Amino acid sequence: MSLLHEMSAMQLVTARREGELSASDLVSHFLARIEALNPEVNAIVTLDATQALARARAMDASEIEPGLLWGLPFADKDLTNRRGVRTGFGSKTRAGFPPEKENDPLAATLDDAGGISLGKSAVCEFGLSSYTQSDVFLPTANPFSVSHGAGGSSGGAAAAVAAGMLPVAPGNDGGGSVRIPAWVCGLVGHKPSRGLIPAGTGLDSPGGLVVPGPLARSVEDAALLLDAMRGNGQTYRAIRHADAPQSFVETLNQAPQALTIALTTNSPWDEWTDIQVDLEAKAALERVAAVASSLGHTVQWWDWTPPPGYPEAFTTLWSTQAVSLDVPVDRRHLLEPLTRYLVELGATVSAATLVGALRALAVFEKTVIRQFSAFNLVLTPGLATATPEIGFYDLEDAERNFRQQVQVTPFSSFVNVCGLPALALPVMASEKGLPLGVQLIGGPGKDALVLQFAATLEAELSWLGTRPSVW
Repeated sequence: MSLLHEMSAMQLVTARREGELSASDLVSHFLARIEALNPEVNAIVTLDATQALARARAMDASEIEPGLLWGLPFADKDLTNRRGVRTGFGSKTRAGFPPEKENDPLAATLDDAGGISLGKSAVCEFGLSSYTQSDVFLPTANPFSVSHGAGGSSGGAAAAVAAGMLPVAPGNDGGGSVRIPAWVCGLVGHKPSRGLIPAGTGLDSPGGLVVPGPLARSVEDAALLLDAMRGNGQTYRAIRHADAPQSFVETLNQAPQALTIALTTNSPWDEWTDIQVDLEAKAALERVAAVASSLGHTVQWWDWTPPPGYPEAFTTLWSTQAVSLDVPVDRRHLLEPLTRYLVELGATVSAATLVGALRALAVFEKTVIRQFSAFNLVLTPGLATATPEIGFYDLEDAERNFRQQVQVTPFSSFVNVCGLPALALPVMASEKGLPLGVQLIGGPGKDALVLQFAATLEAELSWLGTRPSVW
């Protein structure tokens, strides 16, 4: 049998189901990988080996149901509460806090699905930026080049999967936090439709922005974790996805019929700041277009004109989310400049201004969905620029920092506002050997179509199986 980290998540689950592996084998192997590689990558901030091994032994003794994941190891993002483990939120303000007493819904769902958490993956402070660097932990490095960042805010999760420290990992995405690290680290990252995952419908956050999503090295592995994250489908929200398949993994066997696909490099931030799309980012998009055309799909460039007013409305909403952070007043001086800036900016927003922003974004959502409905899928670049090196973002000038983030990642946040499914797909390597990817955006509730199309592209591209330098 191959080394376990060389195997896909689906291969590991199959081997477990056929009795070729124990849960203890899996957990022990990936704990050893973390011990060997984490000092260089800085992807895991908390390791909980004792609890993970105990759960694995209990599963091997048939005291715990194997579920869909059969003991597959993962790490909770360090924004997710897990009973008995401290949640750090990447912030000095959380220093000295005790371990959590209760599981968040996503942690409980993944436990029920038979996953085994090995600890917590690194995040930026409170998940508010598109890179993973904070005052409490060394910057998370890109496994393809440790002088470059891993993206954010699910950068720890992405770096761990890309380096083979974990087979898969959950993240969450409020403005690109699953897709951005996926593009940067050469992974598949899926942002589900709003409401698809009961443990994170998005409706708990203002504007319905934040949903959990899987990070994996293949479309099939991402679909497996997505199925696990959906749990038993029980939800206490009125929103439903009645046409969603029972298993996204099983739908991958069905290639989509001939599709009409739009390509665009326009973004809603174009009038707010100078967005320059890198030639290599365009090259990745053009390569996908050529593959899609060869598969019989109709592909055309689309000079999309986003509705006006998006930057101001989104910035208002993002800053008001920061105001609600669970930070005692006497600890706010410990916040990093960007977080403090957003908290202070959000505190100046009146109720009338917030309501106006929410209304503007609701109109934006309806307008974009109507425009996109002329196509089955809309494709954009992943990042607009090359992957930033560690230290690229200004950590003192918060306004400049925010503008830098927008210039690097202008294509992600508007999809959260619209609640649409979107997938980050790795395509090729840059001249410097760093991953380049594209974004596939589907219509409302069309997660299955996005995953199916991604799987057909993946089979034609040469990226699958590419390993980073730290492997």
